[in-house]
Amino acid sequence: MIVRESVEGYDLIGDVHGCGVSLRMLLSRLGYSKRNGVYQHPRRKVIFIGDLVDRGPYVREVLEIAHDMVQAGYAHIVMGNHEFNLLSYCTPSRNISDGKSYLRAHTQRHRRILQESLQQLDPYPADKSAYLDWIKQMPLFLEFEQFRVVHACWHQELIDEFKARYDDNRMNDEILHRAAVPDSFEWVFMDRILRGTHLRLPNDEVMISRDGFKRKFFRTKFWANQPSRYIDVVFQPDPLPEHVARMPLTEQNKRDLIYYGRGEKTLFIGHYWCEGEPKPLTPNIACLDYSAVKYGKLVAYRYDFEAQLSADKFIWVDVSAEVRSPI
Repeated sequence: MIVRESVEGYDLIGDVHGCGVSLRMLLSRLGYSKRNGVYQHPRRKVIFIGDLVDRGPYVREVLEIAHDMVQAGYAHIVMGNHEFNLLSYCTPSRNISDGKSYLRAHTQRHRRILQESLQQLDPYPADKSAYLDWIKQMPLFLEFEQFRVVHACWHQELIDEFKARYDDNRMNDEILHRAAVPDSFEWVFMDRILRGTHLRLPNDEVMISRDGFKRKFFRTKFWANQPSRYIDVVFQPDPLPEHVARMPLTEQNKRDLIYYGRGEKTLFIGHYWCEGEPKPLTPNIACLDYSAVKYGKLVAYRYDFEAQLSADKFIWVDVSAEVRSPI
């Protein structure tokens, strides 16, 4: 499943979340132009890191741009957790005995997260159906000769098991329905590659995140070598409470974490709502999610197969400064 093709390089784009104006600006900045209705570059390809949908005002436009580029061979894409959530929310369950009519329960919280996508797609049922079909076909991970791409976390053991079971890197109906069963292999796999690693807060504590949700878990690094405290592994915009941050990790915590070492292939991820000036996380890992839909930055990395990632290869649109309308 190694992707091999002849291109000058790749431009990897982080979580767009319906920011259509920013996406068009970024593609132009990267040297892509619209010809025959499709954005393209004569020598390069885009790789979308997932999370095209939700939160932003131009979900349909973003889906159209990315879909047309992928179909025409000018881009690749991997699925994000928001695409997976939307697909699951819209797919009827086969097992009504579990109390859910759909694979993702139609709760107020889930509806709130998906509301922009649903409001923009529901008036166009043919488009909605076509995009859901496309989402189901999206690769869950991509591996090239020199680098890898996944939305949140590259977990080699789980990826090897997935390939052994399904001989593919894509979703199918069986995987989709089994991924709705808690603690099944498919549920664990999708949670890990699309949402990353996480730890439960100690002593049953609860945090209120910036988006207003109560959370009992926090997102963690999977590239921390021999961490000893909670602060060594937290990776999210919301800081841990000070008394938690300094607590030592338990032995079980350490077993729950994984480690992607510096000897591994270069890896590109999204998902984590980074802030500040874009830069590599390690010499071989770059996160490209810089909170575009929260008036942060829509970020790309211009990858030319360099051995070590470099801060000067990040290109972005500053949404707050360049796109946001004056109040």
